[in-house]
Order: sequence, then C-alpha cells, then structure tokens
Amino acid sequence: MPMLSSASIRPSHPVDVVETIAETNDWQFDREGEDEITMTVSGGWCDYQVCFTWLEDVEALHVSCAFDIKRNERRNGELQNLVALINEQMWVGHFGFWRSEGMIIYRHAMVLSGGLAPSAEQCERVLQVAVSSSERYYQAFQFVLWAGKTAQEALASAMIETEGEA
Repeated sequence: MPMLSSASIRPSHPVDVVETIAETNDWQFDREGEDEITMTVSGGWCDYQVCFTWLEDVEALHVSCAFDIKRNERRNGELQNLVALINEQMWVGHFGFWRSEGMIIYRHAMVLSGGLAPSAEQCERVLQVAVSSSERYYQAFQFVLWAGKTAQEALASAMIETEGEA
C-alpha cells in the first residue's frame, strides 16, 4: 500500500480551533505547545481534564478526557472488566484504565487527512461526547471501586434511568 504524504496544507492549525472554543467558554486551559491543549471542564460528578492533541504523522486530532479515581489496587481486575463491558456499548471512542496513573480515560480521534480542517462544531461535539460519556459511566467506576460491585452489577446500576424530579 503506498504511503500518502502528510505534508498537507491546512488553513489553520487544528488545535487553534479548540483554543478558540476554550476561550469562548472561559475554560481554564494550557496550550502546551503548538500541537496540544489541555483544559478543565466541569461535570456533574467531577472536573475532567480534556486534552486535544494534533498527531501530524496520522493527520488526526486526538481527544482524551481523563478523570482521577481513588485507587483500590484489589479492584483493578474488576475495573478492567468494567472498561471492556463499557467499550462493547460504545459507538464513538473508547475507555481505558491507566493503572500507573490511577486514571480512567476516554479517547477518540478525528482523522483529517488531505488538509482537512476541523470545524468548531465538530470539535465542540467531540468534546461533548467525551465529557457526556465520562459522566454516564462515572458512577459505574465508583461502584466497582468502592461498593465492591462486579463489573456487570456496576454497569446495570449506573444505567438505571430515573424519571421525574425529587
């Protein structure tokens, strides 16, 4: 298979689009170089560290959404089982468990080959999916770690939809 040149010309740097979104929303962010921006986005359960990274060699804008979990080493195996069960349900992106960091992370990439530039709407939507996916499964991770639930029990408990208001 012939390799394509990744030296495509883009109208702007893909991370610049994300920086504009962060500025518009008054989110705390750090532009750690031309190819990466990290921002803090508040959720209902915790604050999420969302990072967009431009990967020139594969012409992709990678997004990761991480949240710290209080470690419980004895539950690592069940936590990995939960990640696998959740990933079976995912249509966009996937979760991973970084043992060394004690972190759950959602990851996805937008491939922008041929000089394509991401729109603000695309970046906002990817960010929204990352945070909403993390919010949706946050409690399941806590159930495994601190309630001693199995991966199946935790996922079932976290997926209960409530109706009405208290």
